Amino acid sequence: MEFSLTGKTNGIENGTMIYLDNADSQNIDLIDSTTVENNNFVFNTKLTNSPIQVALWTDDEHYRFIWLENNKMTFDASKSNFENAKVKGSDIENLAQSLRKELENLTEENQRKREIEFIKTHPNSIVSAEILSTYSTTFGQKETKELFDLFSEQNKKSKYGKIIETYIKLNVEPKIGERFVDFEMIDQNGELQKLSDLKGKIIFLDFWASWCAPCRKENPNLVKTYNKFKSKGFEIFAVSLDENKENWLNAIKKDNLNWYHVNDLKGNGNKASLTYGVEGIPDSFLIDKNGIIVARDLRGEKLNEKLTELLK
Repeated sequence: MEFSLTGKTNGIENGTMIYLDNADSQNIDLIDSTTVENNNFVFNTKLTNSPIQVALWTDDEHYRFIWLENNKMTFDASKSNFENAKVKGSDIENLAQSLRKELENLTEENQRKREIEFIKTHPNSIVSAEILSTYSTTFGQKETKELFDLFSEQNKKSKYGKIIETYIKLNVEPKIGERFVDFEMIDQNGELQKLSDLKGKIIFLDFWASWCAPCRKENPNLVKTYNKFKSKGFEIFAVSLDENKENWLNAIKKDNLNWYHVNDLKGNGNKASLTYGVEGIPDSFLIDKNGIIVARDLRGEKLNEKLTELLK
């Protein structure tokens, strides 16, 4: 059966563009677009993957995540907003939407508990694989492995399963007071750079991305810190979680980030971030001259104070 999505809306002007985007991409990854006419729209798109999670959206902020399958699907927002539209034709979407509704009124802690319960009761669902790949660093290595072991082979081999498997294999999560974990990765010129090549210096291991607004906002402060301390034995080793190389390189240039940069272009599956247990960015580890992690997630004046203390 071939995929189609027939939709009804309310209060949307004729000619309004409506888009299908790959929801797993950090950037706009357009799958297809069409126009709304008389509050109706139709997509007859050839899906490269099925099931696939997409974002359905318009320029005027109508928005909804949907799991698409190779079925004839319908989307009915004629009596509701996009977020609460009734979607038919995908059992996966029905399951995901019922979970979304449950999570709406829960605290963050209880949301995570409910998601763990969901994974345990739906180990063969791609929805479980997507949730576990998103929150593996939050759940921790032990719990993530226990949940992953419940998965079907199909789920383990999915793109989400591969990220989870890499996390379980690589994750060390070094703590303050422990030695740094070494790794090597390709820099912006295609050459391998190793963290341990900077031994003997104080290293700021920075996890960031071009699309991360707080990271970009902090970059001018980091540039000032670098210029102040680089002659005293301070170095920055920046790991980007960008998937798009051009965006990464443009951000380095635009923000004047004249230090070491590496990226494996795997986004949330970045090997260094999985090794270090990075849950969100910006995140950082300050490593002293002896290779010991002395602080985590220091920024601005607090970073400057710590560097002054270490470089006395």
